[in-house]
Amino acid sequence: MPLSKDILQFLTELKANNHKDWMHSQKKRYQANEKELKAFYAQIEDGLNTADEIAKTKVFRINRDIRFSKNKAPYNAHRSVSFSRAGAHRRGGYYLRIEPGASAMAGGFFSPEPADLLRIRKEFEMDAKEIRDILVTKEFDAAFGGFNREYQVKTAPKGFSKEDPNIDLIRLKSYFVTHSFTDKEVLAKDFDKKVLHHFELLRPYFDYMSEVLTTDLNGVSLLD
Repeated sequence: MPLSKDILQFLTELKANNHKDWMHSQKKRYQANEKELKAFYAQIEDGLNTADEIAKTKVFRINRDIRFSKNKAPYNAHRSVSFSRAGAHRRGGYYLRIEPGASAMAGGFFSPEPADLLRIRKEFEMDAKEIRDILVTKEFDAAFGGFNREYQVKTAPKGFSKEDPNIDLIRLKSYFVTHSFTDKEVLAKDFDKKVLHHFELLRPYFDYMSEVLTTDLNGVSLLD
């Protein structure tokens, strides 16, 4: 069942009327859209569970935390959800954002814990062939075009050489990929299948990174 047009229309109007009075006047409409979105998220979770195991689905609040922000608009003009994989041996996470003109999925490791970040960088310093092979796989590259490079250090992290042949990977502070969807795609009846397809493309990457993050540099398991 496709998402209704009002999902995007509501968010478009919210962006132009981002204040409590307007939201209060649209409460029933908002609640109806949230019910529809949560049913859609459940559908995605069910699809993911056919080949993976999801421990938690988190629907992000529409209310913004404005305490330390110059932008005092009280609401997010988008709806977002994440799906956490189950078990210490499964690493990586799935993310979906619904926003007029800017909908997208993402997956991977956003701002990993310092120990995980160091382990990933050490792995790439030692041997980056496997991750590079994954990144240039035809379907993976066509869908994502490589890692998001918005978050990276300027030269080299402490303890690493800026002359390292894999410094382009080592410099990154997050290891995730994204794929955008048009509004037409979001409202199409096969949108759930399209989202799941892109999530499933992440599995070889997740399998590789899960092995990296659950072993030491000698390949010995850290979970035993």
